[in-house]
Amino acid sequence: MIHPIKINNHPFRFLLYLEWILFAFTVLTSIIPFASHDNNPVFSELTMVSLTLFGLMGLRLPKNNHITKIIYTIAELLLIIIISSYGGKAARVFSFFYIILVIRSCLIFQLPSRLIVTGVSYILFLITLTNRLSHIPLSPIARERFWFFHVSFALIFGLSLVFVLILMNVILSERHSRENLAIANEKLRDYALQIENQATLEERNRIAREIHDSLGHSLTALNLQLETALKLWHSNPDKAQTFLVKAKELGSKSLYDVRQSVSAIRYHPLQAHSLEESIVGLTENVHRSTGIAPICRINLLHPIPIEINTAIYRIIQESFTNICKYAQATTVTLELTTTGTSVELMIQDNGIGFDLAQNTTGFGLQSMRDRTLALRGNFEIDSFPGLGCIIKVDIPLKKMSSGSRYA
Repeated sequence: MIHPIKINNHPFRFLLYLEWILFAFTVLTSIIPFASHDNNPVFSELTMVSLTLFGLMGLRLPKNNHITKIIYTIAELLLIIIISSYGGKAARVFSFFYIILVIRSCLIFQLPSRLIVTGVSYILFLITLTNRLSHIPLSPIARERFWFFHVSFALIFGLSLVFVLILMNVILSERHSRENLAIANEKLRDYALQIENQATLEERNRIAREIHDSLGHSLTALNLQLETALKLWHSNPDKAQTFLVKAKELGSKSLYDVRQSVSAIRYHPLQAHSLEESIVGLTENVHRSTGIAPICRINLLHPIPIEINTAIYRIIQESFTNICKYAQATTVTLELTTTGTSVELMIQDNGIGFDLAQNTTGFGLQSMRDRTLALRGNFEIDSFPGLGCIIKVDIPLKKMSSGSRYA
């Protein structure tokens, strides 16, 4: 299959410009009269036809069929041989066409075939040059100087072909790398979106489970307390009063659970508060739930992007939630600092701990790890039954992923 090269979207438009410049130079060379040169109209017409065909072939390059590529290249070589052998004055610049041939071969072949085309082009160039010089009558001294000049020219031309080959390989490799990078970035964006959607779904499921387990249980118990108090209201008012007090406590707990669930569903946890203020709010929740006032050491000397702020908040929130539910700790320590290159977070408790080999696949821990990795950070957790738990997070400030968005 052959694909036309359109000027407007050609990735290497300067190559087309280079070809047109060389063709224009060749045409001018053919038109400018030289008294010492034989002008044959037949040769001139043949040259113009060959030049036209060679130029038009550059507008349609074969891309897929390997046999078509070989036929295409052989046809180019034949046209160059015709121009160099019968081109009259245009034959003086036949070497330029080998450069164009090498450039085109780089656009249609892989590296081994490019090397073959470059080698064949240089061999044909040497044969043509030798054949042209062998017919020039010169004295022995002049011939020696003449041959020395053309040997030097042949070496320079060979180096030029090698330079063109290397340059095209570099350009094509860079373009290939950019295309692969664009594809990888697109896949990464799709993957990040899937992860975000999955995380959102999991978060909603987790909140739904918490509402069902905590609020549902509290409301059921509240309903039973009220029913019992209603039955005892006339026969035993004092005992009914006791049930009403218990119902009041259950109502307060249910209201607290609702507020916690609503707070967790909020789109942006830092919308109206700084990170330090939000952390203080989390520590107050821990104090209300466990009676423990976490020890906080916060030292933020450098500005933190909102993406990192949100991730840090969510990690601390999830850590404190796990501590309140499972840790049975008596002390909790939080350290948050910034350096010139990173944000460092450490959360440690002296609770009952857990076995890392059995409890590292839960949604909470996986969510904290995913948030850290999405920002190209490092997440570490160390725990052992009876020895508490320590979580360490290190997120770089300058190499964060710009596409990361966590709520």
